[in-house]
Amino acid sequence: MAKQVVTRTYTASIRNQSQVRDDLDALGFAASKLWNVGRWVCDRVWSEIRHTPDHTELTAYLKSHERYDDLHSQSSQRVLQELAEAFKSWYGKRQNGDERANPPTYRKHDDKHPRSTVTFKAAGFKLDTKYNRVRLSKGSNLKEYWSDFILCEFQTRPDVNLSTIENVQQVRAVWTGDEWELHFVCKVEVDVSEPSGEKTVGVDLGISNFAALAYEDGHAELYPLNRLKQDDYYFSKQIARCDGSNSDQATRLVQKRSARRTHYLHTLSKHIVQRCVEGGVEKIMVGDLSGIREDEETGRSKNWGRHGNLDLHSWAFDRFTKMLTYKAEMKGITVEEVSERNTSKSCSCCGRKRDANRVERGLYVCDSCGTTANADVNGAENIRQKVSPNSPNLSVNRSNGWLAQPSTFLFDKETGVFVPREQVTS
Repeated sequence: MAKQVVTRTYTASIRNQSQVRDDLDALGFAASKLWNVGRWVCDRVWSEIRHTPDHTELTAYLKSHERYDDLHSQSSQRVLQELAEAFKSWYGKRQNGDERANPPTYRKHDDKHPRSTVTFKAAGFKLDTKYNRVRLSKGSNLKEYWSDFILCEFQTRPDVNLSTIENVQQVRAVWTGDEWELHFVCKVEVDVSEPSGEKTVGVDLGISNFAALAYEDGHAELYPLNRLKQDDYYFSKQIARCDGSNSDQATRLVQKRSARRTHYLHTLSKHIVQRCVEGGVEKIMVGDLSGIREDEETGRSKNWGRHGNLDLHSWAFDRFTKMLTYKAEMKGITVEEVSERNTSKSCSCCGRKRDANRVERGLYVCDSCGTTANADVNGAENIRQKVSPNSPNLSVNRSNGWLAQPSTFLFDKETGVFVPREQVTS
């Protein structure tokens, strides 16, 4: 077994909750106030020069503001970094044609500031693993003559021992809705399995099928967006019926929808990695979607249609790729992102490139060699071939075979796993 350093986050409960809750509340409220001040600055800058300030600019603007000193300097920097990232994401969506994308909102709950997550980096906390205590620094404005820090007594799961972890990078104080808890972000060394084979697989991510896989040994799989789309439709309807988007009910619904999406992505990435282990896969090639919104020839934004544009922005492709990468690495499988250029319009059998060959979203018909294929599987096979050319043991005539009739796996809500289409519980 090989060794590898990975990032892990461990959750801990706070045993002296009643003693530290007020102080943590003050920090959580301060983080929301700083976010709102930064949000106001971003709004003014955008109105004046149509520019979204990055993290460095926001910090320069607000370093002398009194709200900045409510938190430890590194904690304040993290709040502004999150705000800058949120504005960058919104601006990217607007540039790519999503007219319904909204900028990050002010953090308000009626007339009160909510409790935001507070992040403490190396200089902002001191960990005592012998007695399971951690000191969290206050900002200068919140320090009192007898207390410059918050001393939290914590308890982790029985299988987690922080005393054996040499590198705890961050501590986050997170409000769960009922109480505060701590998240320890650590670098840990883990055992990594040796690869089970030498085969390759290509993964095409999309807006109809979340993932299409083409394996080197000659079979393919589709993972449609059935469950995510049903959840998105259901929760959107429920949220629309709430008394305002900031109501307690709407907030709980948003959190539940987010939790379901996260579970879906974790389950799918785990399932794909397991399939690769069983199939003797050594390397996974994933299409790089950084330019998915741009036309390959004109450089202009593509128009996928109203629903297509909305769906494309809803699914966290980048987040999924990161999950897939670290899960695969644990099994000794490498993940490589490769360009998707021309993969949707090229024939994976003869290489003929022609837009018209993609008859419709789900069908690819080559006018040169006559190959008929599922369009997403054809794209996945082209992605695979960018790194690993055709294997000689593949059938010469793949048309109307595995390229055209891939296996389909759907998320089963009863069992919470992916199963072949015919096994799905209705």
